[in-house]
Amino acid sequence: MSSVVLAIVMGLLGLIFGSFIAAVTVRMPRDEEIVVKPSHCMSCGATLKPWQLVPVISWLVQRGRCAVCGAAVSPRYILIECAAAAIGVWAALWGYDGGWLLVGATAALGWQLLLIALIDAENFWLPDELTLPLIATGLIAAALLARGWPIPQLVGAVVGFGILWLLAEVYRRARGREGLGGGDPILFAGAGAWVGWTGLPTVLLWACAAGFSIVLTLLITRRKVEMTQKLPFGTFLAIGIWLTWLYGPFGA
Repeated sequence: MSSVVLAIVMGLLGLIFGSFIAAVTVRMPRDEEIVVKPSHCMSCGATLKPWQLVPVISWLVQRGRCAVCGAAVSPRYILIECAAAAIGVWAALWGYDGGWLLVGATAALGWQLLLIALIDAENFWLPDELTLPLIATGLIAAALLARGWPIPQLVGAVVGFGILWLLAEVYRRARGREGLGGGDPILFAGAGAWVGWTGLPTVLLWACAAGFSIVLTLLITRRKVEMTQKLPFGTFLAIGIWLTWLYGPFGA
């Protein structure tokens, strides 16, 4: 299979997974059933027909409106689907020489991180249902790719959790309030499970750079930034994990 064909296949898979990711980002914060409950219009509650669930195309054909009640459907759905498709294409082109296993692992990581980043960015929440599987998939991928025990990744998961848990505890004791969410240490453990303990400093550097860019953007646009203002650190960590996985630790 050529790299172009593989990229097309992974892009189409990305559209499908993107549709699922978009649904999860809406249903999970509302504590709605994700798998069993059929897709429906958020305005009138009408169950969507199969032809209304085709990623991107359905939204374009219906001109961004519900076919039953005519209510506007947010373009965030097709944006998420396109982002997931881009991740699939990226994984195929980046990991093509490493074989289908590397491509699949990269795409799986990207899709998980996309979901985690969106949930945290919109809700300041990192549910265990998303962060714990990231640890498991990272260790499984590492074991399959290395064809052996993923010792660096096991150490990375333990060290990653310990570092952010200790940092959060020190901050809480020093300032008398929470500085990191409870899901951040688990997400950082997931980082270690994917990039190993040597990649953890690079993940943090990328995450801090992403966070700083957001703060700088707010300042440039003359928006007031409070010291106590909440920022989705999990989203920044997700960016750091993705870039470290693709390009490796700094200085390696």
